[in-house]
Amino acid sequence: MQAKALNFLPFKPWPSFKLPPVRAVSFPDRVPQDISTSTPSQQLSSSSQDEKISAYWDYQFLFMSQRSETDNPINLRIVEGSIPSDFPQGTYYLTGPGIFKDDHGSSVHPFDGHGYLRAFTFDGAKGEVTFMAKYVKTTAQVKEHDRDTGKWGFNHRGTFSTLKNKRKFGDTTVMKNVANTNVLRWNDRLFCLWEGGPPHEIQSVSLDTIGEFDLINDSDCLPMPSTNVRDTVDGGEIILDLVSSIVKPILYGVFKMPAKRLLAHYKIDASRNRLLMLACNAEDLLLPRSTFTFYEFDSNFKIQQKQEFRIPEHLMVHDWSFTDSHYILFGNRIKLDILGAMSAIGGYTPMVSALLVNHSKSTSPIYLLPRFPEHAQGRDWKVPIEAPLHMWMLHMGNASEERDHKGNKQIQIQASGCSYKWFNFQKMFGYDWQSGKVDPWVMNEDKGENKLSSRLIKVSIELDAIGNCEKCCVGNLNDEWKQATDFPVINQEFGGSNNTYMYAAATSGVRQDLPYFPFDTVVKFNTVNNSIQTWYVGSRRFIGEPMFVSKGSAEDDGYILVIEYAVSEQKSYLVILDAKRIGETTAMVARLEVPKYLNFPLGFHGVWASKNSKT
Repeated sequence: MQAKALNFLPFKPWPSFKLPPVRAVSFPDRVPQDISTSTPSQQLSSSSQDEKISAYWDYQFLFMSQRSETDNPINLRIVEGSIPSDFPQGTYYLTGPGIFKDDHGSSVHPFDGHGYLRAFTFDGAKGEVTFMAKYVKTTAQVKEHDRDTGKWGFNHRGTFSTLKNKRKFGDTTVMKNVANTNVLRWNDRLFCLWEGGPPHEIQSVSLDTIGEFDLINDSDCLPMPSTNVRDTVDGGEIILDLVSSIVKPILYGVFKMPAKRLLAHYKIDASRNRLLMLACNAEDLLLPRSTFTFYEFDSNFKIQQKQEFRIPEHLMVHDWSFTDSHYILFGNRIKLDILGAMSAIGGYTPMVSALLVNHSKSTSPIYLLPRFPEHAQGRDWKVPIEAPLHMWMLHMGNASEERDHKGNKQIQIQASGCSYKWFNFQKMFGYDWQSGKVDPWVMNEDKGENKLSSRLIKVSIELDAIGNCEKCCVGNLNDEWKQATDFPVINQEFGGSNNTYMYAAATSGVRQDLPYFPFDTVVKFNTVNNSIQTWYVGSRRFIGEPMFVSKGSAEDDGYILVIEYAVSEQKSYLVILDAKRIGETTAMVARLEVPKYLNFPLGFHGVWASKNSKT
């Protein structure tokens, strides 16, 4: 297979100081002569100047475009260690954006980049790992990519992006399905998910796209009594319903938005062998209320249960959790920006500019929604538990519940979140939709007490026998760990129970100019004895989300898979860590090199699919 030239995002010349001579590194066609930062202008020493330049370029290489795909599996070269003979057979699937810049001068936010699916297939007996990578052939991807010439031409702006020149205006497709956020494997079927529409089914070996699978509308539904749970309709609701009836035809017809926005994060209830998914109503993005619909599927994709909850708050949810009795939502409060919405509808600004973070309260609402109708008795689920912190929730790690002999219940939640002051819809990853460039210092600004972009927390909620909240406590998952941390993962066999171990991606804080993001460390938390063990990837190297692969009955008996982005070499590596030995010099058991011409950009979420399991 011929290597194709990699495309990088364009960069803006910022006047601060001169670049040093270019070494043996492939830069974009136009190399900026200067770089500036978001910090006040000051005279920098030679060493700090070099570090800032290095930090700038290292960050850019995480968001390069990769136009090459594989035709056949490629054996990865082992550069350190060896594949353990007891490593389970299976495949690690990872998705994320693959293209950021087209051939007509337009660039898109990472969230709007077309899904690029990567697959690492393990054969422990042979000591081999093979690699495949292909774009998800969504409707938008097929329209925007010419397979004959290899050229790209973006014609949908996306939720977080606008397009250049004539492509910028009159574009009413604002929710193009890019299938770039998460991967699901259920009943031997593979899917790539996105935050705003139905998933795409993928052939698990060839990675060819089968097509959209509308889980909500195409799945068989078992006959069952209605289990919808709604609030009491009042005068305000009647007005909102009227506004909704006006808005929906515009959103669905003109802007081609799906009626229900299926979220990318799903949950597996192993005890019931159910797939749990969550959808939001599209029109609620513009209304001061939120409608959440939960679906529970059996192994044949038949809907076993469907429940709808209408909450009188304007909320945004990315990830969520569940227990035997509840669906758990951390409500991120948002509000509508009228001028931003008008500008977005006209195509002048990204669609996300219609929304603003709502700082009106100093607490965070936690909604404990009754999972089954019999749990709807007692406490009014429409009234949230107000957690005594002001944090934008990013990802959920685990949740569990225990009931004592008196019927009182304790719920434990582990999650990652960031400061409301840090979170900005229009500047995630430092992307500037007006220039189409990424600024690493947006993600690394020091904002005093709110300087951390993300951290892990634990929430303890105590409910009485009828569900009233008696106590809600919030604290750090570990008080000794002060670094920015996200992507909490556990051994999924212990999901929904009191887990001892949690793994996450974090920053070591070693690099002065990139103190909070990207991540370069895997952290193992022991939630029982509050100990911490870490594995550091090395200088000028970053990592993505860790993935736990179980091999035994003990909770930490398994391996951690993590992608290493060696920006100094412009290469990607697959790293295997022994979960039990994190913190020791022998933690890394193998490191495998992805061919340089297939070096890929930063991924989002993935899944481990064991060969011997259907889920």
